[in-house]
Amino acid sequence: MIECQDLTKHFGAFQAVEGVTLDVPEGRVLALLGQNGAGKTTTVRMLTSILAPTRGWARVGGYDVVEHPNQVRASVGVLTEMHGLYARMTANEYLDFFAKIYGLSAETGKRRITELLEYFGLAQAANRRTGEYSKGMRQKLALARALIHEPLALLLDEPTSAMDPESAQLVRQEISRLKSSRRSIIICTHNLLEAEMLADRIAIIYRGRILLQGTLAELRRQLLGKPEYEVTFSAPVHLTGLEAVPGVEVVSASERSLRYRVESPDSVNPGLVRALVSQGWPVCAVQAVPHSLEQIYLKAMALAARGKL
Repeated sequence: MIECQDLTKHFGAFQAVEGVTLDVPEGRVLALLGQNGAGKTTTVRMLTSILAPTRGWARVGGYDVVEHPNQVRASVGVLTEMHGLYARMTANEYLDFFAKIYGLSAETGKRRITELLEYFGLAQAANRRTGEYSKGMRQKLALARALIHEPLALLLDEPTSAMDPESAQLVRQEISRLKSSRRSIIICTHNLLEAEMLADRIAIIYRGRILLQGTLAELRRQLLGKPEYEVTFSAPVHLTGLEAVPGVEVVSASERSLRYRVESPDSVNPGLVRALVSQGWPVCAVQAVPHSLEQIYLKAMALAARGKL
């Protein structure tokens, strides 16, 4: 649904984006992560036919962003960091304006406006000027605008910025619903927990180029190494001889716990647990040691800054 190959944008001598290659199939969410100025916004602008690439190509819904710009714009919904709301318009007027721009009939436009205002909790404020809205209300209205024409693809920049927790949860639920309806979604966000919750794949961009991309598990293995597990015991034990267990790399051991790395947990963990139990050690729990997206992202940034990635 969204794909690009060697997508590049130069502004004179300045290299904003260099060689970006992405593929977001139907029903998938890609989180595009990076520092301010890394090239996320420029990439989104090329994918929405606002900027023409210097090199490479991109297609959205099968339409080339250079050769079919009108079809691309009709196929995508965009939430930008700067909402561009018309402060003197009411929410009804604002959404009606965009419904007409997208070519919706009067009946369809009215139905979609009613649905979206109700869904985002803005129905009671539908006839207030948007200039009177709070930041969270403006964010919800901007998202409603991005969805008015039921686009095939969504490009969302900080979709839950300035929202209270309840509203942010509503938006995350909506993104999950849209994903399940076979839409393709790219989210640019600094909220790494949100990206971890929503994304099927993650791409990290640094100074205009993609450093890494893949599933969270793939990135975790690539940057942080073998999966790590911890065994806890219900009573103190004296652990000996574990270094000899094939496939197990002991990280730390105490009277109450054992932490280890393993290349193939599916095959090694059952045997390790059997060995521990056979020794009479009171195994209470075995669980994976979580490595967050934040840890992965920060390590990638540190390696990139040192020229090692």
